[in-house]
Amino acid sequence: MTVSAGQDSALIDRFLEMLAAEAGAARNTLAAYGTDLRGASSMLGGNLGVADGAALGRLAAEWAPLARATAARKSAALRRFFAFLQDEGLRADDPSAALPRPAAIRPLPKILDHGDVDRLFAEIERGLARADANAQDHRLAALIELLYGSGLRATELVSLPRRAIAPDRPFLILRGKGGRERLVPISDRARQAVAAWAVFVPSESPWLFPSGKTHLSRVRLYQIVRELGARAGIPPERISPHVLRHAFATHLLEGGADLRALQAMLGHADIATTQIYTHVDSRRLVELVNSRHPLADRPQRVDANRRSA
Repeated sequence: MTVSAGQDSALIDRFLEMLAAEAGAARNTLAAYGTDLRGASSMLGGNLGVADGAALGRLAAEWAPLARATAARKSAALRRFFAFLQDEGLRADDPSAALPRPAAIRPLPKILDHGDVDRLFAEIERGLARADANAQDHRLAALIELLYGSGLRATELVSLPRRAIAPDRPFLILRGKGGRERLVPISDRARQAVAAWAVFVPSESPWLFPSGKTHLSRVRLYQIVRELGARAGIPPERISPHVLRHAFATHLLEGGADLRALQAMLGHADIATTQIYTHVDSRRLVELVNSRHPLADRPQRVDANRRSA
């Protein structure tokens, strides 16, 4: 079987089914690929599957005004699509060499310093210490302890099952991006905060952080974090759930955590992704080499001729 004009919809569906079944692609990834492929198909009159280099060149021209990262994402989706068609024997060639390869510039993540984090937790503790402390105060404590204490992604946090965290188990097993499982350590503080919040969770709720008929949304979590930041004097553009994940990673590295261990905790498939969190200043790196390198304690031998020179 070979591709013919007008088959884009079926080909795209087949490609997405492969990504889900064989590559374990996450729902958001599948949605993004589907949007990019259908958009490209629409631009080419429903003939993406049979597109040649010239047609893809026209797509590249259409993408020229887009942000570099957006164009890179669209190109990556199409390259994978055409590789799939070739692997399946649906096309003899792969025209994706005509697609642009804009170098994506990954910005350094925003982080919070230790003083910022201290102010956040001081605000939380003030709320819990009030005589009229309520369920929302305990929910806030549990959310922030898990974000900063375990580096959970926002989606992972809000969708935690009600019994995901046990008082006597210092870890939980998460299925993250691409269906990959990972072990996430949970601190004593976080488990205590979750236990204090859990008494307010309705017994029939399947979620640890319920809201209406489902769980707390990522948008609401974002708002909650920013509201806390405002009370702690942190400008809204400097704080978000993901910034707290960055802070978790950065502060662990500053404390001497192993980069590979951090990669496993964060659930990164590629250690290059983890390296973006290494905001360790040059002074600390020099101190690390001077204190931990195998030659650090060995006296330096100076050549007598050089000494006398």
